[in-house]
Parts: sequence; C-alpha cells; structure tokens
Amino acid sequence: METCSPEFTLATIDFATGFLNRAGGVELIEQISSNPNCQALSLIWIGLDRLKQINESLGYNAGDTFITHLTLRLRTKSGRARWCRIGGDEFVCILPGKDSAYALQLASIFLREVQHPIPFGDLLLHPSACIGIASLEKGESTYSLLARADSALNSAKNTGGGHIVVSGNGLPPKTHLARRELEIENNLHSALEYGGLHLHYQPIVGSDGKVIALEALMRCMVNGEVIPPSEFIPVAEKTGLISRLGEWCLASGTRLARRLSDSGSRIKVAINVSRSQLALPHFSSSVHAALLISGVMLDQIELELTESLFLDGSQTVQDNLSALRRTGISLAIDDFGTGYSCLANLKDIRAKTIKLDKSFVTALPDDQRSLSIIKAFAQLGSELGMTVIAEGIESQSQFSVLRNTGVHAFQGYYVTPPIPEEGLFQWLTQRT
Repeated sequence: METCSPEFTLATIDFATGFLNRAGGVELIEQISSNPNCQALSLIWIGLDRLKQINESLGYNAGDTFITHLTLRLRTKSGRARWCRIGGDEFVCILPGKDSAYALQLASIFLREVQHPIPFGDLLLHPSACIGIASLEKGESTYSLLARADSALNSAKNTGGGHIVVSGNGLPPKTHLARRELEIENNLHSALEYGGLHLHYQPIVGSDGKVIALEALMRCMVNGEVIPPSEFIPVAEKTGLISRLGEWCLASGTRLARRLSDSGSRIKVAINVSRSQLALPHFSSSVHAALLISGVMLDQIELELTESLFLDGSQTVQDNLSALRRTGISLAIDDFGTGYSCLANLKDIRAKTIKLDKSFVTALPDDQRSLSIIKAFAQLGSELGMTVIAEGIESQSQFSVLRNTGVHAFQGYYVTPPIPEEGLFQWLTQRT
C-alpha cells in the first residue's frame, strides 16, 4: 500500500505537481477556447473534502502533503491533460478536444482514485472529493465556462461528498463566481500597486473603559468600489496574495503605532497574521525590520494568530514563532473556542492574550451554556497569566453580562465600529 510521507510544503505543491497557477490556467483556457480550430473543451473542477479537518487535527504541513500526494496520483490518470490550481483544495483538469462524455468518464476514474485510503503515520486517511464538469458551448466565453464548472462543483458539494455534477446548457442563474473572483484578484493587484488598501482600527477597551489596544482591519477600495473583506480575503488566500497583503498591513500598522507613540500614547496595535506569512522562512526577520523602520518598541505591537497556527507542525512556522517569542513580541490567540480548540492546548501555547470567538458572545445574554463557557475561559486564561478579550459585542445587554464573567477587555460594535485612521486620533481624544 502506498504511503504518504510529509515531504512537501504548500509553496512547492504547484512546482512538484507541474500545475499551473490560477492565472496561468485561465490564460490557457482562453487560448484554447479562442482558437478557431477548437472543436471541444471540457473542464473537470475537483474540490477535495475535509481538508480543513486534516489541517486542524494534523497540522498544515500534513494537509499540504496530503494535497500533493492526491494531485500527483490524479495526474497519472489524466494523460496529457493540463492542470491548474484554483484554490487551496480545488483543482481544474483542462481537456482540449474532449466532450462532456469523455470528461464524465475521466471524472469517475478520478473519484475512484481519490477514494483510495492514504496511510499517514499511524492513521489511515480516507479522502473524498466532489467534482463539477462543464464543456464549452458555441460562442461561450472563458468566464462563462469557468462559472458553470464552479457552479456544478457547488451543486456536487451540496449533494454530499463523492458526487459528480455535469453542468447543463447555458449559464446557471446568478452564477458568476469565477469571473467575480478574477475581478477581485485583479483589483487586489491594483490596490497593492496604486494604493487602494486602507486600515481601519477597532478599539479594545478594558473593564475601566480605557483603550488598551487597536485591532488593524484591512479595507479595500478600487475605482470607487468597496470590496468587503469577506470577498477579498478568501480570494487573496486562494491566489497567494495574502502574504503581500499581510506585509502591507504589518508596515502600515507599525507606522500607526509610531504615530500613537509620538502623540504620547502607548496603546498597542494588534495585527492579524496568516499562515502564508508564518510559512515564509524569514517572516520573523520581516517583523523586526518593520519595527526598526517605524521606530516602535516591541510592546507596541501584538500579532494575532489562530490557535491552529500555534500548533502547526511545520518547522518553518514553529521556527518563526520561537524567534518572535525570543525577541519579546506579544502573541495573541484569535477566535479561540472554534474548530478544534481545546483548553488543554493553552498550557502549551505561550501567548499573552486570548480572544474569545464572537460566536459565544452572540448567544448572550440568554444562552447560559455560552455564559458558562466564557467564565471558564476567563478563569483559566487569568490563571495562565493571559489577558482575556471578548469580541463581537453588539449590545448593552451583552456587555453588561460579560462584565461579570472575569473577562478583562471588550471589543465590538457596541464599543465602536472600526475607525479609519484619519478619524482615529479625534475619537481617542474625545474618549479621554
């Protein structure tokens, strides 16, 4: 039986498999479909199931190895077809000259191939996938073809794991996701090059009402269009732009911390960090460089990471975390209490701050179970020397209940919505 050993990282998957990236795949599809001699073109869009579960339970390194192993296996069954990687767990097999009947036959082979178990350490992983198929129609654009394949995949996912859906004729109603993602990707490039990114800051206040920190939240506007984070962050993660966005956020956040310091304020700036950044070999060095350039002290910056990143098995991630701790940079656990969060993990995570996920706060004041969980988190965090923050507070009733739970600090729209930098200092002045 074949064995999956952890020898690949996310940065080498496309190279190891010979896959095109998202932009390269779209360009190839455009070239094929615009060729007057093109008689047929089919796409098989594959989405792997439960990758998040593998990442959170075994670590991202295991997830990357899992993906690489499966995609190499599929490629051996696809002949001379071309492949591109659409997202973290989604891939498209490009079949020039092949109709939907051929694509369906090949997709069935892919599905059986995926379902073979993979030994990983002392576990036997049982992968599964969903597949969407679309074939080029006369006069159809590349974006339309991609949108139909994407829609077929979504239909397969809604049906359940291990299903194949073939797109019917014509565009499905209101389905332009593939084109929208490409537009957002293009806008992100423009924003990075020409200045369409902005940081808004959401204050975090202590039990005495004083502002103790400001969380930096990214906003994007291109050609007058505001692109919400719920749209551009997933696209940035799929396309690899999340690292560049993170670098920009770090540089901008440290500059704001310097402005605060120059004005006599020692309020901390909290900056979110993605796994893509932590997986870069020199990330800790780039943090130090940003601090040196801006001239801020270590205690003026805090980096927010999800719990799974603290427990990530990747050596590069752990090396970066160790380097950050050695220099005294404050680390915070963001969104604690979701996914596979475990109280026992807190004893092994050397973080100074724990932010409770807003899903617990949303259920207040009526849900006594959520209230009990928050009290338990607050007590344990306090005993471990952590500052415990409740986020997502939207009402007076929620705030009143939380003040009696032992939570140290509060964040949410009830305190204030995120504030643009140009209005932040006026708000802080009025607050004091």
